[in-house]
Amino acid sequence: MANIITALRIICSISLLFVPVFSPAFYALYITAGVSDMVDGTVARKTGKVSDFGAKLDTVADFIMVAACMIKLIPVINIPLWLIIWIAVIALIKVINIISGCVMRKEFVSVHTVMNKVTGFSLFLFPLTLSFIDLKYSGAVICALATFAAIQEGHLIRTGAEKK
Repeated sequence: MANIITALRIICSISLLFVPVFSPAFYALYITAGVSDMVDGTVARKTGKVSDFGAKLDTVADFIMVAACMIKLIPVINIPLWLIIWIAVIALIKVINIISGCVMRKEFVSVHTVMNKVTGFSLFLFPLTLSFIDLKYSGAVICALATFAAIQEGHLIRTGAEKK
């Protein structure tokens, strides 16, 4: 059941690409995808169906949702250069984390920390707050959270602490 909920997030995220940004359909798909992200892990734990496959599928679904949202939002919002650079640095840290996990463990390593969840939730709220919170403020908060989460994730991957 949890993997079906995660698959729903993938479907909703891809569907975002085919609806006008900030339309009722966009928000309905976006909120459905976001809520599915919040409940799939809970369902897996409550039903005793937690699996490595489910964790990896969740990471893939998160990536697809973020990519779809970026494709839709970047053309319609004016992102300051300093924020673009900060986002690029975070992306580089995440790529290094993925590569180091693959090199060290010979497998794809996904780490679901509290800070990753906090960052994910703040990212989820971002499109919903664009009309009343200036991008430079919300972007700085989200990037600060994401930077900390990415560095923490890298540390946990390299020390093997995520397995404990």
